[in-house]
Amino acid sequence: MTREKILEEAKKCICGDRDKQYGEPEDNFERIAKLWGIYLNKILVAEDVAILMCLFKIARLRDSNYKSEDSWIDLIGYAACGGEIAERRKS
Repeated sequence: MTREKILEEAKKCICGDRDKQYGEPEDNFERIAKLWGIYLNKILVAEDVAILMCLFKIARLRDSNYKSEDSWIDLIGYAACGGEIAERRKS
């Protein structure tokens, strides 16, 4: 899979029907941050969720010997969502 195809697939995932399934990423990530924060007894924000999910996907890639196309795509998607959330928070 080329880098262009990986980016196209990631764009389909994060700019497609996922919002209908899970809601806006910033809202979903904030809910996840609250739940994880309670469990970990720490304060987390949406950007933490994006970073932790990227690390999750990196671990999956290592375990798949770097062959999981879905994990490469998801990694890009989580990074893009995290970047957008961080930019919005600056405003």
